[in-house]
Amino acid sequence: MSPLHKATTRDYLSRVNDTEFPKPKAATLAKKWGYDYWDGDRRINYGGYNYIPGRWAPVANRLIQHYGLKPGDKVLDIGCGKGFQMYELAQALPGLKVSGLDISMYAIENAHQEVKHLIDHGTASRLPYEDRQFDLVISINTLHNLHNSELEAALYEMTRVGKRQYLCVESYRNETEKANLIYWQVTCEQFNTPEDWSWWFKSTGYCGDHSFIYFE
Repeated sequence: MSPLHKATTRDYLSRVNDTEFPKPKAATLAKKWGYDYWDGDRRINYGGYNYIPGRWAPVANRLIQHYGLKPGDKVLDIGCGKGFQMYELAQALPGLKVSGLDISMYAIENAHQEVKHLIDHGTASRLPYEDRQFDLVISINTLHNLHNSELEAALYEMTRVGKRQYLCVESYRNETEKANLIYWQVTCEQFNTPEDWSWWFKSTGYCGDHSFIYFE
């Protein structure tokens, strides 16, 4: 995920000092997970989350290669948003069975038409799936938005429904990255160092793969 994350230029001070959308206002609007979060003003969050052909393909190809995915395998994307990563996975490996789950009805209603019908509405802490139903469960830039009790349950749930797991979350290694994360985020509830995340994984028995996003 690092190349995609680093491709975006961020003005941390402008976001935190904005007078029309101060952080409390921006966060309140963003946490409704509706139009403002996805397609509203950039000072609130994405400022227009649109499908760009091929943008998510590198991540899709890395996942397919690393996990040796093959046609017929089942992949679940927790916090899939508009399903763009799901679509790129399906395009990169015909026959792969992709599913998604997101808390945002707005995202589902405006999801990529090819995968829209494959997305369930729900929360990461209570997955409506059977034990080990999926060959791979992924969650990219989602679980850091959960409060502690929800995060604990979500990590258990990822382990329960997937044979293998991969998650990507925000973290920080020094005070500069911590400040940048605090300035930029509008929905984050977990402000954890890599060591803190390791504690979470050990405490919940999460043994899947993981990577971190840093705001350098």
